[in-house]
Amino acid sequence: MRVRVIKPKDKKVLRRKVCAYARVSTLSDPQGVSLGSQIAYYENLIKSRPDYEYVGVFADRGISGTTDDRPEFQKMLDMARKEQIDLIITKSILRFARNTPVMLETIRELKTLNAEVEFQKENIKTLSGDGELMLTILSSFAEEESRNISDNQKWAFSKKFKRGEVMINTKRFLGYDKDEYGELKINQKEAKIVRRIYTLYLEGKGVAAIAKELNNDKVPTVTNGKWNMSTISQILKNEKYKGDAHLQKYFTPDGKMYSSYKNTGQVDSYYIVGNHPPIVSNEMWEKVQEELVRRGREKGNVAGDRKKYQNRYPLSGMLYCSKCGYSLIRRTWNSKLSCRKIVWQCSNYINNGKASCTGTKVDNEIVSDLNISEETIVEEVIKDGKKHYIYTSKN
Repeated sequence: MRVRVIKPKDKKVLRRKVCAYARVSTLSDPQGVSLGSQIAYYENLIKSRPDYEYVGVFADRGISGTTDDRPEFQKMLDMARKEQIDLIITKSILRFARNTPVMLETIRELKTLNAEVEFQKENIKTLSGDGELMLTILSSFAEEESRNISDNQKWAFSKKFKRGEVMINTKRFLGYDKDEYGELKINQKEAKIVRRIYTLYLEGKGVAAIAKELNNDKVPTVTNGKWNMSTISQILKNEKYKGDAHLQKYFTPDGKMYSSYKNTGQVDSYYIVGNHPPIVSNEMWEKVQEELVRRGREKGNVAGDRKKYQNRYPLSGMLYCSKCGYSLIRRTWNSKLSCRKIVWQCSNYINNGKASCTGTKVDNEIVSDLNISEETIVEEVIKDGKKHYIYTSKN
């Protein structure tokens, strides 16, 4: 009798497409080293597993977990939507997100894609039975921690303002640098641009014409971007260019830790006269303010005249762009053709182009049938390849 050995066939191992996500919230060197260590650790961890297929490590540096506006995070989600990721490994909930709504919305979307998230510190896997319950509880703790940090910062800033301590990021403030003591000093090269803007305005040029001239002359902005109307207007209205400082112009309300609003008396603000060297004289600055008011009144954009101007059409002054917050204005497309069309379009996009806002546009026929009676934010949403709109009260 002859016996033949039948060897089992090699089973093909199904490898999961695995990546990792890491984040640090500051750009300081110790945090930077930590992020580099995390990247190396996760790369070795994933590649050492025969059942894992290494996809990559996505890492955001210097970005808070309270926002979902994180480039690497969004890149990772896009790959998951394309079914290129089965498992995401991350250190903890705090590294993934501190905002409970963002956290749960992201996790639920990933679950519909059969993509799992593994939180090492909390030992949670989101596709497990009790994963979402644990996430809701723990991410709420994370959000509360972030809120406490925010409240502590607000308290510290308030104390500094009361002492007259000015906190200005000169990297995004044209015309000034800081000396070795942290005091503002004039950047003479940039100050020439500021004086030019004030002079051109008093000579009769509008903010759009000034922006166009500076762009044509290739004059750099403080961020190396393009000049636009809003930037020129902000420079013309900024009291810091006459040497004063108005502290706490904006504030963050309790319970709205991710938003800031113009302070119209909700909290104390502080005005310091002669805080630092001026770039323009007090007389020039005051003349510019008077001219801003005069031109605004001519256009019907000032105080008592505004209501009359905004009531030119039933929806004038009522609709706002969800992307930038600017108002939508009424426009007529192809006015001399049979295909004439009336739309409401983002004024920021119209005046400053795509670099300022990608724009919101809605047909007049659509919004006219909604009986809108208060200031409303219009948001465009693409669903099933078709454009839809979401309307939210501005208040």
